[in-house]
Amino acid sequence: MINDPYRRDLGAFVLGQLPPEEETAVRAHVDGCPECRAEVAELRPVALRLRDVDPGRLDHEIPVPPLLGELVLERVRGERRRVPRWAVLGAAAALIAVVAGGLGWYLGKPSIPLEPVPLAQTAPGVQADAALVPHTWGVEIKLTASGLAPGESYRVMISDRRGRDVSAGSFVGTGSARMRCNLNSSVLREDATGFTVLDPAGNVVLFARFP
Repeated sequence: MINDPYRRDLGAFVLGQLPPEEETAVRAHVDGCPECRAEVAELRPVALRLRDVDPGRLDHEIPVPPLLGELVLERVRGERRRVPRWAVLGAAAALIAVVAGGLGWYLGKPSIPLEPVPLAQTAPGVQADAALVPHTWGVEIKLTASGLAPGESYRVMISDRRGRDVSAGSFVGTGSARMRCNLNSSVLREDATGFTVLDPAGNVVLFARFP
């Protein structure tokens, strides 16, 4: 993995910035390389966040703390000495996500309008609100909820017009504390019909149809 010639292209791969022939080669390599698949899985959520950044909304340069680059490198060097390489990537991806999140906060409200999603079914004791964001690459669900069992993992599925259920990710319940999360799916807005939240036993705790 250390001398893997494809590793340097993984960032451009998840951002869709490679020429078609290079993308095909990298995809074939990733399919057969567990370590590269793990790196791609770590990078993909960050890439999705970066696609939402609209450079046209920046009317002036955002000041970057002068020591930010060195702090990131120092953090990565320290992690490299203590943990496996795949975990170092996770730490770096987390730092990038923090920077991207700060940029999103600076830009203010998203340029893409939110579509309110009325919930048709909720489990007893659960309170939730949801909104839909259509993207060029799929749909995003912005979910706020409380009353979900703390520490339990919940799966989110997007339904499409062909009757398929496609994963939009998962989250952990926070009990009475209000939870906010963004869930992404590759199903396009025109094909998406609704979403379902399932508990660990596969029971429906939230269900909604898109307007």
